[in-house]
Amino acid sequence: MQSRIVTYDPRTAPDIKVSKILLHPIKSCRGTAVQSVPYSPEGLENDRKWCISDVATNVVLTARELPKMVLVSPVISPDPTSPHKGSLIVNFPPESGCESFSVPLQPTEEYLKNWQILPNITLWTSDMDAYICQSEPPTARTPSEILSAYFGKSVYLLYKGPRPRPVDPTTDFPELQATAVFQDGYPLLVLSEESMGRVEEEIKSRVGTMGVREAWKDAKVPIERFRPNIVIKGGGPFAEDMWEEIAIGSETAPGITLVSKCARCLLPNVSPDTGERDPAVPYKILMKFRTGIDPADKMKPCVGCNAVPAASGVVSVGDVVIVRRQFV
Repeated sequence: MQSRIVTYDPRTAPDIKVSKILLHPIKSCRGTAVQSVPYSPEGLENDRKWCISDVATNVVLTARELPKMVLVSPVISPDPTSPHKGSLIVNFPPESGCESFSVPLQPTEEYLKNWQILPNITLWTSDMDAYICQSEPPTARTPSEILSAYFGKSVYLLYKGPRPRPVDPTTDFPELQATAVFQDGYPLLVLSEESMGRVEEEIKSRVGTMGVREAWKDAKVPIERFRPNIVIKGGGPFAEDMWEEIAIGSETAPGITLVSKCARCLLPNVSPDTGERDPAVPYKILMKFRTGIDPADKMKPCVGCNAVPAASGVVSVGDVVIVRRQFV
């Protein structure tokens, strides 16, 4: 796919802004909105640095298999006086009977020497290393024991180990060299409010058909279902499909390359509020108007774009989004 450089003129450029930033500290667990956050070439700070794995198989678990993961609420509690920069506090639904616990936010190398490391954890086609987390301060049950009780199966809470995890090249970027942590595939996911508005229009137009319940006639589809990192507004529905490179905040900010479209599975059918999976929304509707977009997988519907930052920076709600290169 060919692209062209876009000359930025603030007087005439579309007024595209960052409208929301979402962090998901533990993969597939509840996300949290923040006003500002640093990012690196591996993604937003503290985003998907933790995951939950099956003890028996060493495979990373997601809400695709365990929908109630979305009801586990990790909260970032910064503390600049702590050697670990703060804590990640993990909370559970009151009816679960599971107690909250906290783990170090950014454990030091010296501290990590006391944690067991698992050398071969599997996430899709990736093989990576990860530490088994311990609570700080210590609790009667370990984090993994508490999570095992919640899910009714033996699991580990893991923190990404030091071995880099290379991402896969894409059709448009066959020489792509980048790394990620526990994201599905790439460091960032960019999605626009207008794209979600278009999805909602399609859902409402199909109420009473395709298994779309009457409740969707008035219900909103929260963007949190799609688990983006950077939500934008002002470019129009699916404008992000045509962007190759953007900068956020200023013309001199690091480039963020949109390396591929995000092919979707059934995970957005899981309500982030209840953990219940809808039989139709939004996947069946996406299959009607968002397939054929990813050249590598034309049968899957795509919403949002996977992205890789060129360097470290900071993104804040309200930041201008500058399109540097656009596909033609």
